[in-house]
Amino acid sequence: MTKSEIIDRLAEQRQLPRRTAEEVVNLIFDSMRDALCGGERIELRGFGTFSTRYYPGYTGRNPKTSEAIEVQPKVLPVFRVGKALHARVNGDG
Repeated sequence: MTKSEIIDRLAEQRQLPRRTAEEVVNLIFDSMRDALCGGERIELRGFGTFSTRYYPGYTGRNPKTSEAIEVQPKVLPVFRVGKALHARVNGDG
């Protein structure tokens, strides 16, 4: 499902103008992005948790040339599925 499909479904189910539904979806995603960029954790009960994880730098190898390269430290977003969603996807709920 794409962002556009989420907007269309929201507009249809709540009988909203598409523009309003788009603003709502964008507000939610922008708020989530801003929270993650600020180091906050997002918990959606029954769905899952979004957070960030720090990965330190390390020395890696270029697979083509075997040359050593330095990989910079990074912070990446992480999603952990909630128990209820996990059970539902697996047909247990």
